[in-house]
Amino acid sequence: MSNITESTREEVKEIVFNFFAEECEVDISRINESTNIITDLEGDSLMFLELIEIFKKKYNLNIELKTIAKYIVKHPVETIGQLIDTQMLMIVHENKIVELA
Repeated sequence: MSNITESTREEVKEIVFNFFAEECEVDISRINESTNIITDLEGDSLMFLELIEIFKKKYNLNIELKTIAKYIVKHPVETIGQLIDTQMLMIVHENKIVELA
């Protein structure tokens, strides 16, 4: 489990915004937490997997993809804000994320 500071969410948000701006070739000013990853940015699930790997390395997370998949099936991610919130849960709970309601 990684240490969480007050600035962690802002750091995660910045990484996510920059990632999608670059990968989807859109101006970062077009991205906000309500932006739909698929319909607004033409993003895909592979991008989500890339982000998971980025955050696993950055925060030294011990979390398996199958665990994330189990969580995502029950808690789909459609917007940038949902993705940020899910990433925060992964940082805090790692593999125990599936135990969350």
